[in-house]
Amino acid sequence: MELYLVMSIVDRKKADKMAEIFKELKFSVVLENLGVGTATSEHLLLYDLEPSQKAVFTTIATRKSVQELFLFAEQKMYIDIPGNGIMLSIPLKSVSGGSNLAYITEGQEIGGGKPHMEFKHELIVVIIKEGHSDEVMEFARKAGAGGGTVLHAKGTGTDEVTKFMGVSIAPNKDMIYILSDSDKKSEIMKAISENCGKGKPAEAFCFSLPVSAVAGLREISKDIFDDGE
Repeated sequence: MELYLVMSIVDRKKADKMAEIFKELKFSVVLENLGVGTATSEHLLLYDLEPSQKAVFTTIATRKSVQELFLFAEQKMYIDIPGNGIMLSIPLKSVSGGSNLAYITEGQEIGGGKPHMEFKHELIVVIIKEGHSDEVMEFARKAGAGGGTVLHAKGTGTDEVTKFMGVSIAPNKDMIYILSDSDKKSEIMKAISENCGKGKPAEAFCFSLPVSAVAGLREISKDIFDDGE
């Protein structure tokens, strides 16, 4: 079965409108987290702005449901126009158990096929000590990143893991999502690791996930999963 993890990042004031789209399309499992945009401190001070408050929605969808979700978001929230949010899909390999699969895809049309495997973009996930997001984003931008969204999290590393890795795992963490062109991903991750990684105050480590479809960037493909259909 062709399944995707779909993430939608919008201004918090538009969260209710985004939630209504998921409800209208009858998605049974949708998680909402609160985040913060990563505009530079200099930019915020120059224009006397506050950090942008974000809402991050996450769900699992079939291929057809992803297409419907992107279409609805374009029609109702103009998500395909830069500045109105970002939506992306990440192909999934498996789901544990038939009952779980039935639960998360309830109301969606089930089909076969393989996930779209041509990736022009990747989602870089950076996990850092709380309070170091500006520092990490400074180096990420120098390497080609356009921006990111910060979520607050809590680490659960055990004493054994801490001792084995030789790294002090602080309980409070920040997670940064950076959507990047695939050809820029390596340089961005390298810059973060070399300047903010092990032995540095941020203690950052990062990984990337393939993105099969995206809306809300400046370079947007008109057809989601463009395969001639």
